[in-house]
Amino acid sequence: MSTFALALILVAALCHAVWNLAAKRVRTDGYAFVWSYDLGSVLLWAPLAIISLVQSGIGFSPALLLAPLVSGVLHIAYQLTLQTGYARADLGVVYPVARGVGPVLSMVVAILVLGERPGWAAALGALVVVGGIVVVATGRSAAGRHGLRAGVAWGAATGLAIAAYTLWDSYSVATLELPPVLYFVTSCLWQVVLMTPTLLRRHRASLPPVLHLHWREIVLVAVLSPLAYILVLEAMRTAPVSLVAPARESSIVVGSLLAWWLFKEPDPLRRMLGAAIVLAGIVLIAV
Repeated sequence: MSTFALALILVAALCHAVWNLAAKRVRTDGYAFVWSYDLGSVLLWAPLAIISLVQSGIGFSPALLLAPLVSGVLHIAYQLTLQTGYARADLGVVYPVARGVGPVLSMVVAILVLGERPGWAAALGALVVVGGIVVVATGRSAAGRHGLRAGVAWGAATGLAIAAYTLWDSYSVATLELPPVLYFVTSCLWQVVLMTPTLLRRHRASLPPVLHLHWREIVLVAVLSPLAYILVLEAMRTAPVSLVAPARESSIVVGSLLAWWLFKEPDPLRRMLGAAIVLAGIVLIAV
């Protein structure tokens, strides 16, 4: 992996940790919150996407429409699962579990389906990641044992969604050669379109309170979430997904530390140790 690609991934990791902290602060309707920041992402990033379209000169193609649609569906599953997990459990549990499960599954699929061969250290790294998740999962939770189990379950489900969209998006930008900014913004637009009918039917009354109470969080996620992922997509253009997917998870240490500092979540030493072990496993996967 080049130094430039690594720098992109590390900046993306920091942005990712910060926007997840903002999402954790939202206690009202998670569906309305996700729809709001997806719409904000489209509005904020659309000008850059249009510039990217003009500069790329690729013109309209079915892939430019359909590939982001698949990504949009996968991202909706990811966003709603993550937000539900944050509503029911500690960030210090959900976040490291999700970010650990995601790269392990991505690595497995990349090996079995894409034919990538990251090396013998990847298997050891996967075992280390699992060990780190066990350390996190056997600690204490502000919501008790039930909350701890819920955090592990929702974190694992989120990790599955992460693996799915990571592999698909890597294929879209690396094989289909779709411009990352344009691809991501089109995916966000699809997310807004697909979520709007349910928003109007079931969550319309929740939208004004969410916008009033959490407009700062909406803006923060709308800026940092696309920025973090666009940087990752750029890195995927020059580095294999089996390296990019684990390297971006360095955010788990930052996220775990800030979760303890800002939300006063219990068992900080165990969670930091578990997060560090997960990160060590991710580093081994990336070797």
